[in-house]
Amino acid sequence: MLELVRDTYRYRELIWALALKELKIRYKRSVLGFLWALLNPMLLMLVLTLVFSTVMPIKIPQGHYAIFLLSVLLPYTFFSQSLTYAVESIVGNGDLIKKVSVAKLVFPVAAVVSNMINFLLSLIPLALITIAMGHPFHWTWIYLPVPLLALTIFTLGATFLFAVANVYYRDVAHILQILLQILFYVTPIIYSLDQFPRRYQWIFKLNPLIYFMNGFRLSVYYGLLPAAPSIIASFVCAFIALVFGFWIFRKHQEEFVFFV
Repeated sequence: MLELVRDTYRYRELIWALALKELKIRYKRSVLGFLWALLNPMLLMLVLTLVFSTVMPIKIPQGHYAIFLLSVLLPYTFFSQSLTYAVESIVGNGDLIKKVSVAKLVFPVAAVVSNMINFLLSLIPLALITIAMGHPFHWTWIYLPVPLLALTIFTLGATFLFAVANVYYRDVAHILQILLQILFYVTPIIYSLDQFPRRYQWIFKLNPLIYFMNGFRLSVYYGLLPAAPSIIASFVCAFIALVFGFWIFRKHQEEFVFFV
């Protein structure tokens, strides 16, 4: 873990440059450019809001489904997009890895950083929509850095793991997309966990993402703070993922040059 912290700090300028490069390439020759970082979740929110507040209505407190949805859709998008781009980060930079001696971790970390920028920008329309819909702008917004930190740590661990797996088996990138679609529906994003009987809720709590998303939704929509066990569980899951993911990454990183 000390190696992770040391190399991240040592190569911080390269990580930042790679993150900005990723964003520029992503929106190259796009008329709207970085606005797509805001429009993509907004458009998905409009579709889901239409379906689950009109066609197949889901009952929620205070009735502002768009905010209820966005409060966890945005962090989930950060998580899923980080994995999507990071899984190809080693293979996609194969030529650079063969030519330059650099810590391999900079590539998945840069993928997370670039999507972190997208996420932070997306909080602006979330705040504007909250105000426009007359939903209370709770003081608990100041708590958001806590679940964001836990989610980022967890995401880093997952990106290290999937980036390594994709070096050896290119099918991993395709399997990941299926897993992310499944996770979207088994994580309380479009619905509330309270809609299920308590005797079945433990099944959902086996999904570590629920602890991170709970922090975001409680803070933004309900104006509440998570219970201490939920906060502890989120950081325990996060650090377990990071330690395990980086251990696998560190163990195999010297072999990458032979497979990319």
